[in-house]
Amino acid sequence: MKINRRTLLGATAAGICAGAMPRVFAQDGWPSRPVKIVSPYGAGGPNDLSARLIGDYLAQHLGQAFVVENKTGAGTRVGNNFVAHAPADGYTILYAAAPYSTLESLYGKLSYDPRKDLQPVAMAITVPLFLIVNAKSPAKTAQELIAYGKSQPHGLTFGSPGYGSLPHLAAELVLRESGSKGIVVQYRGDVAAYTDLLAGGRIDATLTAITAALPHIQSGRLRVLGVASAERSAIYPQAHTLPEQGFPKVVAAGWYGFMAPSGVPKAIVDRLDTQINNALHDPHIYQRLLSQGMEPRPGNAAVFRKFIDSEMAKWGRVIRAAGIKGR
Repeated sequence: MKINRRTLLGATAAGICAGAMPRVFAQDGWPSRPVKIVSPYGAGGPNDLSARLIGDYLAQHLGQAFVVENKTGAGTRVGNNFVAHAPADGYTILYAAAPYSTLESLYGKLSYDPRKDLQPVAMAITVPLFLIVNAKSPAKTAQELIAYGKSQPHGLTFGSPGYGSLPHLAAELVLRESGSKGIVVQYRGDVAAYTDLLAGGRIDATLTAITAALPHIQSGRLRVLGVASAERSAIYPQAHTLPEQGFPKVVAAGWYGFMAPSGVPKAIVDRLDTQINNALHDPHIYQRLLSQGMEPRPGNAAVFRKFIDSEMAKWGRVIRAAGIKGR
């Protein structure tokens, strides 16, 4: 390939512009040093992995490192509390998760006010919950599962990865919205619940993120009856939604999004909002997230605020109706 002077000059100019981009974003002083992203879960999980993926994009486009720091414990309350009481300078932000919207209903007054001490920055990801049964189950659809449960003296038995977890609450929501009775059996994590579901007969179903269950689905040992979302999931599009199957209010998903201390200036929040949403539209990041069972869900601060408020109201009703108390 022949490279002439015009081509060389054009490439050089493009390189200079590309190299200058991060500094353009930082010209008013923020960020002038590394920014801490607090993940309320341990290293290696979906929250941590997606925080690092988006953090790398932010570092590239804002000219400073975005460092993920894991602060685990108390069902995400440790991480939430840390950021709620951090300086409001934009250098400590929270990668919040779905329990954020349930903790107050489960435990009462918290060490921080989830409505006042933290402000939404940008919604990022949802993790849809799939309704899954043993492949030997007589149910081929969600409606058939509910009918089967109503024919049993004890009703349906759902497996849950933990008391007060989103799958636990989602199972309670299914029972409530279908007018069914049943019990939710609590396990220590998804693996134990899958073990009993695979054994057949110990539990009837579970609501779960699909990634860990996918090998068992592909081998023919587990069957997907639907997804608890308003729209079909790009992760497993062949699954009909539960609203499509006659349960319009059964919408439940894990989620992640960015929040900051309430006093962080709007200019910083807006800049983060823009770049996080740009990251979620990046084709490489989009595909990486889907491959890990996470759906990119771009949404600005106002959209995220409305979403959190609706989640708090919905799960508050479920928690009160089921008499669930935090442990």
